[in-house]
Amino acid sequence: MSRRAVLAVAGVLVVVVAGLTAWRLVERRTALQQALELAPDGTSRASWTDWAAVRREVGADVGPGSSAEQVDAFLAEAFPRDLSSMSALGTSAGVMQEELGFSPATVSWELLAQSGDGAVEVLGVGEDVDLDDVADRLGSLGWTEPDEDDGVWVGGPDVLSGVGSLTPELQHVALLADEGLVLTSDQAAYLEEALDVVRGDRDGASDLADVAGALDDPLAAATYDGAYACEKLAMAQADDDAQAEADQLVEAAGGVHPLTGFAMGLQPDGAVRAVLQVEDADDAPDEAEARALLASGPAPGQGGDFGDRFSVEQAGAQGRDVVLDLRPVAGQYVLSDLTSGPVLFATC
Repeated sequence: MSRRAVLAVAGVLVVVVAGLTAWRLVERRTALQQALELAPDGTSRASWTDWAAVRREVGADVGPGSSAEQVDAFLAEAFPRDLSSMSALGTSAGVMQEELGFSPATVSWELLAQSGDGAVEVLGVGEDVDLDDVADRLGSLGWTEPDEDDGVWVGGPDVLSGVGSLTPELQHVALLADEGLVLTSDQAAYLEEALDVVRGDRDGASDLADVAGALDDPLAAATYDGAYACEKLAMAQADDDAQAEADQLVEAAGGVHPLTGFAMGLQPDGAVRAVLQVEDADDAPDEAEARALLASGPAPGQGGDFGDRFSVEQAGAQGRDVVLDLRPVAGQYVLSDLTSGPVLFATC
């Protein structure tokens, strides 16, 4: 083991001893958890943006009357603070505002839920979005109106390309005024399945909702099931030298268990919280120590040290959840950079 790695492991012990605490469980269902329960069961990954909170965070004066240019300027302001990286709507925002009547300037929150079967955008809307106006716009732009008010407006790639530069996830749309929701997808059939969840006829993504609970109320977040986390965050994506270094570091930290869930979210105070869920709650305290050690040393596959990106402010365990509170170094994109692999402290 390199001298640098030994020093990193020794140094982080102070962090772990000071930071291991009894973690407070969130008693209420957070907005993110409630949104995840609207995503179809089998969702393997989901990305969250609390647009109302992001607008407050950057002091953006945008709303229903804003121009496309003003909306794009709002997104440009959110980007360097890592507040828009989880959204699928960033490059579509101005066109959405101008043509569809809703956008990140007016929706309350956004959840992009993805699985092997399809993807769905779930958008929370309030008084800033007039769904009757949205329906009129969809009809005039070429979407086929459903027989039922809460049915699927069928569009498709040709309709979408005629409107402008829009993400494929906006091809088909459902407007749910009573629930304050807009659902969209690139597959009409998968959108119907998502609607069944909202109607209570199909289970939601409760496992993802469970692991997301410890994030409290993030401005932006990513949530993965265990299989997706263990594949996409794995050190197997790194080169052979980085994998060998990672093996040494994991051994020095005492080893780790496979993850059954993973979540990372940007907090209102600028911290980033990582939640790593393991199968057995009895393993979680030791797992917290090992994961904190790994998060405080070299970052094989990423380059440099994790300390160049953030400091570990606190580490602890609550039930099956290992929770790491990270304080990003100014200018570092911790959320967007470390929700794709290889990420040593999230290895399985």
